[in-house]
Amino acid sequence: MTSQPDLEKLAEIELQREEDEEDPVSSADGPPSSRCSVDLSHPYFDIARHGIIQVSGDDKYGRKLIVFSSCCLPPSHQLDHHRLLGYLKYTLDQYVEMDYILVYFHYGLRSTNKPSLKWIRQTYSEFERKYKKNLKALYVVHPTNFIRIVWNLFKPLISHKFGKKLTYVNYLSELKDYLNYEQLIIPPDVIKHDEKLRVAQKGGPAPSVKKPPPRPPLPTQQFGVSLQYIREKNVGAMIPPVMTQTIAYLKENGMKTEGIFRRSARVQLIKDIQKLYNLGKPVHFEQYGDVHVPAVILKTFIRELPEPLLTFRVYSQVLDVIKVESSLRVSRCKQIIESLPEYNFIVAKYLLCFLHMVSQESITNKMSPSNLACVFGVNLVWPRHNSVSLTALTPINIFAEILIEHFHTVFISHRGTAEVLP
Repeated sequence: MTSQPDLEKLAEIELQREEDEEDPVSSADGPPSSRCSVDLSHPYFDIARHGIIQVSGDDKYGRKLIVFSSCCLPPSHQLDHHRLLGYLKYTLDQYVEMDYILVYFHYGLRSTNKPSLKWIRQTYSEFERKYKKNLKALYVVHPTNFIRIVWNLFKPLISHKFGKKLTYVNYLSELKDYLNYEQLIIPPDVIKHDEKLRVAQKGGPAPSVKKPPPRPPLPTQQFGVSLQYIREKNVGAMIPPVMTQTIAYLKENGMKTEGIFRRSARVQLIKDIQKLYNLGKPVHFEQYGDVHVPAVILKTFIRELPEPLLTFRVYSQVLDVIKVESSLRVSRCKQIIESLPEYNFIVAKYLLCFLHMVSQESITNKMSPSNLACVFGVNLVWPRHNSVSLTALTPINIFAEILIEHFHTVFISHRGTAEVLP
């Protein structure tokens, strides 16, 4: 049996060998594209600016996607790893009460920028139960022998239950089987490395294959189609059926449930319910006996709209809310909301009215406007291209919190829209 010191030495040798076989990364300081625009007042500005850790919104089932990119690590002498651990915990603390997924991009780890094995051991030991419990999956992308040796090195410290959460992912395309790939923030160097691996695997450039045109949606389709499409196919229904049914059930059964909207549900079950809706078949949430199921279905429906409920057009305006003086933010948010197309306004009003009602029960359900904003913000608005960056989360969450907390000021007394409330 190999001893721990021998495994540590073997890991170092393996990393050096892998490093010798690969092309060097763009620069000693990490690729310029990995740098993030971060407010100078950020408590971890010195770490956050490198873009090592990113939050990529939610996956299809309402779980936060947190990304750690090794290629963004600067040389060790330029980075305080104690601060890096603090920043990782600082980021997770914002979402640790919710289910989340961690994606680790291994490419770019070098002998010059890798944290010590002692630091990795300390990081795991300092991760309290609250961090480990709600981590639903850990995806290690582009694993190497170094990773497998390190995993064996830490096996004695890792519980069997935690170990089952690990999945090795050899190519980026495989991530599509597990999560919402389009939301991931992937460094360009990782994408280039993946392309090289694919070429090497196939012995040459892959021939271009024309994708068949997407199938037209079913007349009964609910998920992944526009609000306008749903409205046209459901004549007489001002609000999409998925929203009215999930909200009605949650109003009746979930208003006092602690952490409502913070938990995920079994992925296959969510897929099955989505299929029922898309086929126009009835869904009875009573039979599942879990209020988190309709809560996830509601979040999933909103997130899978081709265009966000609050539209692409207002995204930059939402980010600018943080620049507005605090006393003027409510009126500014009202202006933004009033600029929405009529139907988007009606549906948004219906949803935000319900979330306001949920927040009124926060003493019991622990879902204050701030907590709800953290869950729903990135599901209400996102950019046309790329994912929501970590720096964009603060203004998005502030905006969503105002909509929830000041619902009556923002939405009532609007230009004579139909009064449709849950």
